[in-house]
Amino acid sequence: MQPGWLRTVPSPLVLPLLLVLLLVPPALGQHSVLLDGDLVLGGLFPVHEKGDGTPCSAKLYNRGLQRLEAMLFAVDRINSDRRLLPHTTIGVNILDTCSTDTYALNQSLAFIKAPLDVMDTVAFECADRSTPRPKYRFKSVSGVVGGSYSTISINVANLFRLFRIPQISPASTAQALSDKTRYEFFARTVPPDTFQATALVDMVQLFNWSYVSTIASDGYYGHSGMDAFHRQAAERNICIAVAEKVPRDATAKTFENIIMNLQKKPMARGVILFVRAEDARGVLEAAKRLRLREPFHWIASDGWGKQESLVQGVEEVADGAITVELTSRRVAAFDRYMAELTPDTNRRNPWFRDYWQAFFGCSLAPDAAEDTACDPALRLRPETGFVQESKVQFVIDAVYAFAHALEALQLNVCGVNLAVCQEMRKYDGGDFYKKYILNVSFTGKFKENTIGVYQGGALSCVLYMLFSNDLCLSVPEDVTIVQYANDTQLMGDTCCWMCDKCEPFEFMKDEHTCEDCGHGRWPYPDKLSCYDLEVQYMKWTSPLAIGPIVIAVIGILLTLLVIALFLRHDDTPIVKASGRELSYMLLAGILICYLNTFLLLTKPSPAACALQRVGVGLGFAFIYSALFTKTNRISRIFDSASRSAKRPSFISPKSQIVITTLLISVQLLATAVWLLVELPGVRYDYPDRGQVILKCRIKDSSFLVSLVYNMVLIVVCTVYAVKARKVPENFNETKFIAFTMYTTCIIWLAFVPIYFGTGNSFEVQITTLCVAISLSASVALICLYAPKVYIIVFHPEKNVRKLTMNSATYRRVPSSSAAPSLNHKRASGAAGRAPPPAPAVHVVENPLPAEEPALRRRVSATGRRGAADSDGPPSYASVVGPARGAPDWTPEAAADWPDEDDSTRAHCGDSPLSNGVEPALLPAADIYPDAKELAI
Repeated sequence: MQPGWLRTVPSPLVLPLLLVLLLVPPALGQHSVLLDGDLVLGGLFPVHEKGDGTPCSAKLYNRGLQRLEAMLFAVDRINSDRRLLPHTTIGVNILDTCSTDTYALNQSLAFIKAPLDVMDTVAFECADRSTPRPKYRFKSVSGVVGGSYSTISINVANLFRLFRIPQISPASTAQALSDKTRYEFFARTVPPDTFQATALVDMVQLFNWSYVSTIASDGYYGHSGMDAFHRQAAERNICIAVAEKVPRDATAKTFENIIMNLQKKPMARGVILFVRAEDARGVLEAAKRLRLREPFHWIASDGWGKQESLVQGVEEVADGAITVELTSRRVAAFDRYMAELTPDTNRRNPWFRDYWQAFFGCSLAPDAAEDTACDPALRLRPETGFVQESKVQFVIDAVYAFAHALEALQLNVCGVNLAVCQEMRKYDGGDFYKKYILNVSFTGKFKENTIGVYQGGALSCVLYMLFSNDLCLSVPEDVTIVQYANDTQLMGDTCCWMCDKCEPFEFMKDEHTCEDCGHGRWPYPDKLSCYDLEVQYMKWTSPLAIGPIVIAVIGILLTLLVIALFLRHDDTPIVKASGRELSYMLLAGILICYLNTFLLLTKPSPAACALQRVGVGLGFAFIYSALFTKTNRISRIFDSASRSAKRPSFISPKSQIVITTLLISVQLLATAVWLLVELPGVRYDYPDRGQVILKCRIKDSSFLVSLVYNMVLIVVCTVYAVKARKVPENFNETKFIAFTMYTTCIIWLAFVPIYFGTGNSFEVQITTLCVAISLSASVALICLYAPKVYIIVFHPEKNVRKLTMNSATYRRVPSSSAAPSLNHKRASGAAGRAPPPAPAVHVVENPLPAEEPALRRRVSATGRRGAADSDGPPSYASVVGPARGAPDWTPEAAADWPDEDDSTRAHCGDSPLSNGVEPALLPAADIYPDAKELAI
């Protein structure tokens, strides 16, 4: 039979269609069953299940293969029947849909390609001037039996409608297929889903349930069937608690999420399934994995039906399930037909061998082991577990419907006792469907209902196990219907007992649905819409910000006061003795630390967040780099004094500034890398649904990691402070530095746990950080500068250069290395004269008067005045230190001494002489054992 589309489609469209269809590979070999005949019927059956990421899996589908064999069985019976199409044989072209709509559509193109073989090829010519022929030759199909799934039938019907190919489905029940304006040439031997939905609602009412959940497969079958159920349930006041849908690419996790969603409504224990077989299996397996405390009570459509294999392994979860199946009768002749089949006798079905091995769990391989090889006596009988599939009858009905319609067509166009005539082959498929298929009627040998007529009430249910009589999942009788506020989610008048108030962060989308406003938004009081929440951040007016601001302001004022005093008294001994350059760098670090408070309290922005990262680390780097340089210098000077007379390296002011700058540069470099790796920015934090907090885009852990370098400096400074604690008692600054380091360590040991422990309160966390930084700066400011400021302001008389000596006598053991003077010009005397031994130096109180500015004298180791000395009484000086009450000495003042022929210099007593008096050189072996002369 030639479809009419070849005559009705304009020729300009035939060529593009031909080119497209020739690119589609033919459905041959392991993807089709081909039997030749005068007339050919197509078949579409799900022989394999859908694959995971591939169109087909290797797993055979028992239902699909039985339906394929049912079509072959019906064709055999028709071809052997002399009363039905006596002079005509029917062939088949059966394709595997693999339970996938897209794959089935691709396979169906084989039915469209068949008529192209008979097209006029005059306009085409090969290189050898022969007429072009396709590689495979197909016969036109008179019609197609299939598909099984509604989704597949709908897609295929859309294709067949374009080419006017009749289609009869034995299993597709979607209500949408009843629309003849869209599916013009589609028919089926089963009723639509509305009848199943009615049966399911009847079942729910039978058990007096009024509150159930539903699960539907994605696709026309699940959608149309469940929509019909919902409509009829609403008409009978049955409430739907949860309505879940199974996507086509559902995974094990998807099914588990569906079960967990059902558990959120614990009162709805009845679950209605309108799903395909594989989806029903997935739901049961997920319920088993989750080990439900209270089982669900399942009522399922014919997708589950009577398939006992579907519940194998999950019997305890499926116990008590009720499934609906279309009324059908077992075809005894088909059971006998299947019992006679073997892999050797049924070679026309390319999948039967695999089915046999899967069904019996054996191997047909020639080299199979004895315990796994298939027994030749095996047969597909009820006693071996074979059960006839419920829709076998409907497949046979579909084949017989085509046969009776073809017989009527043959009688009309070819006459009696004629085979298939040319007019019959060219008859339009659309006219064949409307004039013959829709008007066919026959009495089924197997007591089928008349085609096209469905008798209401012909649905039967299979009860695996009846529920107990006292089972009731309905609305309690003592529930009173009350009026709810506008923020109540309603689920129908009879479901008010399960009405839930919308969550505080939800608004009323409609009368029955609450919807989340989303993070950062909150519903208006009327719950009809949402507004943006106010963004929170640390403000200067916050009560927790007042304390850090006050501390910072006071600290800044005190720091500026100290800087002003030092600048005003820059040339005084107390300022020089403190090391002016390092002091100013340390004060700059203290000032930066106080200013960091205002940076941390500024509204977060990319610029502010970047400055925060730089400022916090930079302030500490200034402080502790300067203190490290200072303590290291003191320690090296006194360590060197005990070992050698050689002057320690890098103790000049310039060296100290370079060292401190390098140490600060390390922190700046680390901060720059940090800014590049983790770009500064802001983020919104949602500690709860009612808060939106604006923060810098930085982790708490990253912030503390950035301070690791400064913590290392703190530890090293503390170590040096401990090492320098035993220097002469007049060098009190080391003690102040040590106390500063101890206190700083305590502050940071307390800060870290507090900072991390208050992560849930951003205001407390920022306050803690501000206070910790300010306290660290305050400790350094008070401990290091308070004593100096006190002397400068309240005891200016002590801020002078004196050489008041303690009353103590220091002796040393004479040594040959102690005699020569470091000043070779003056101490050597006459050339070649041996230096006298160095006697003991006695301490006397003989300060050099400030009123003798021109006095320049050098005292030899013996106390005699040298030849170049000026007139005046000899002066002796102690090497011990200043008298009590004199300003404390620090080695920073040594940097101000003039160089004296590279001689090693150490400061004993007060700061260097002022008013142009040059320091004298005395034996220093008591402080520097290897020193020859000592500057005082």
